[in-house]
Amino acid sequence: MSYSYGENVYYEGDTVYYGENAVASADEYAQQAQAIAASAPEVDDAVDWMPLGVFAVTQDGEKSGPPPTLFLQLAVNKQGIIAGTFQNTATEKSEPIEGMIDQKSQRSAWGVAGKQWPIMETGISNLTQDTTPVLLHFEDGQTQQWLLVRLEEPKEEVAPK
Repeated sequence: MSYSYGENVYYEGDTVYYGENAVASADEYAQQAQAIAASAPEVDDAVDWMPLGVFAVTQDGEKSGPPPTLFLQLAVNKQGIIAGTFQNTATEKSEPIEGMIDQKSQRSAWGVAGKQWPIMETGISNLTQDTTPVLLHFEDGQTQQWLLVRLEEPKEEVAPK
């Protein structure tokens, strides 16, 4: 399932739609994302992780402006647990990320470990794209659309012989 916010998933009034179908109120939709993120169990350090990538986090619709200062590194394991790091280079602060993928809906949601809000969400298939919209849900009921932009992996330099 693909979550294309503003296209196949959209808000009309206080109702969230997926395609033509109303799926929840705006508050219920944010609570669902928070419940998905909070459902991640404790993780054994020996678990195999698959990296999803490193993303710059920007407000959706920004064509230009200052370079991004928010970055997100995400990985997933076979159980659908999401882990990673959120970094703000402006404040030089890094925080661990934890979350989960809902197996039925393929909705993935995560937040800073130990905090209930804010929660970021998108479809798990969206995280395979170079750019993907995400929703950011806040405790006060506000939801904003942001954009994740995949950063290229650094190329390995070959040492001269």
